[in-house]
Amino acid sequence: MEEQTVRRLEKRKWRLPGPLKIVLTVVLTLAVFTGVWCLLLGRSGLTMVQTYLLARFAFVDTTADLDGAVDAGLSAFVTGLGDRWSYYRTREQYEALTATRANNYVGIGITVNIRAREEGLLVESVTEGGPADKAGVLVGDVIIAADGVSLAGEIREKGSDYIKGESGTQVALTLLGEDGTTRDVTCLRATLHIPSASGKLLEGNIGYVKLNNFYSGSSDSFKREVDALVEQGAVSLIVDVRNDPGGYVAELEKILDYLLPEGPVFTQKPRWWFQSVYQSDADCIDLPMVAMVNKDSYSAAELLAAQLRESAGAPIVGELTSGKGYSQVTFPLINGGGVGLSTATYCTGSGRSLIGEGIVPDVELSLDEGAVMGEESDNQLQAAIELLTK
Repeated sequence: MEEQTVRRLEKRKWRLPGPLKIVLTVVLTLAVFTGVWCLLLGRSGLTMVQTYLLARFAFVDTTADLDGAVDAGLSAFVTGLGDRWSYYRTREQYEALTATRANNYVGIGITVNIRAREEGLLVESVTEGGPADKAGVLVGDVIIAADGVSLAGEIREKGSDYIKGESGTQVALTLLGEDGTTRDVTCLRATLHIPSASGKLLEGNIGYVKLNNFYSGSSDSFKREVDALVEQGAVSLIVDVRNDPGGYVAELEKILDYLLPEGPVFTQKPRWWFQSVYQSDADCIDLPMVAMVNKDSYSAAELLAAQLRESAGAPIVGELTSGKGYSQVTFPLINGGGVGLSTATYCTGSGRSLIGEGIVPDVELSLDEGAVMGEESDNQLQAAIELLTK
């Protein structure tokens, strides 16, 4: 019995004390963790972290704006990737971008013309049920002052800045009515939803739909407009994506499926996954169509026009487009900002890439100076109408 006890004691002498085990475990965990980050970040990534730490703890000016420096650094880093489509947004910019992509904005629900009247901002449209509508603002009114600040003369160029503000706040407007009288109204700024599409029936029962973007809800907005035009008796359709910045692939896919007959309509190749080919079913809008583009038609807007020509033989009117061909994902960052990186390439259903080429219109012409898009003075629209009435 005594010999067994001695042997047990000898074995215990070689065991590590509990606290030391904890220390060693922590050290080994940190070593592994640090090693993983070294592998992930590499020398360049670690250098960026090192620079921030040096600025944080060694830079002489303790009041330096490190957050601003990080914003500038991240912006420069993304620019350094050499991809014109990737971007960095600060926290404020990212919040505004998120609202825009939800087709929302904070305002009072009006559009104005800053050049039509010397006295101030001419109200050209009022959103039904919006703050301005509720306050009694009318189309044709001229906003001559906002919160007591005159908007006459040169200040008209920045007049909208005096009307903008945070949701829930008020702005007092002085209005000059068409009858020559002035009156004061108060509008409560609010978050408003903007429909992505608008449509109207032109002479000859030609349906005209302007698609402003491919952000949230755009496919539903577009379908509503086209369905309404078909019900009104439209016998042909003009799809206008001029000045359209593009948007979400999911919205593009729905619009392509809605418009086009059965077949491949969109091909996407991400970096870390297999190529995806999106298909349209047999249901479609069986009408002659024309697409309208310009140099500011990007991404999904280009692809839509190109696929209308490819799948439905729709001619294209306007200007050579941007030739994007890359899709981005916007990643939220810890600092509240966001970084958008090109993560995939895309092409038409047949496999044609638009990268660096864009779309060459069948009828290539620029908008006349002074012409208003979608109105009678719009020479590009008139060219599209001529194609459908030949």
